[in-house]
Amino acid sequence: MKTWLMLLIAIVAETVATSALKASNGFTKLLPSILVVVGYCTAFYFLSIALRTIPVGTAYAIWSGIGIVLVTLVGVVLYKQLPDAATLVGMGLIVAGVIVINLLGKSVGH
Repeated sequence: MKTWLMLLIAIVAETVATSALKASNGFTKLLPSILVVVGYCTAFYFLSIALRTIPVGTAYAIWSGIGIVLVTLVGVVLYKQLPDAATLVGMGLIVAGVIVINLLGKSVGH
């Protein structure tokens, strides 16, 4: 359970960092730029801990699937970037893939 918490922290930190990357305006704004660096360092640190027990492919699938959804939600709320229907369908397929990996995959420790 602790390993999955580490992965979740990594995902949230990466989401914060990616969202701040947009706000940094090409690293021309100090506070968002600092948030980018701290967020990515935090994300990769916690991902490295999670990778001690979670297979890298599984961790990355979960990381990217959840991260895509979270970053899109942040984009909607903070930046008023509304995804179109094709984007939502594609994201749904990614989430479905993550669910299949977790429920049916033999490489995931249940």
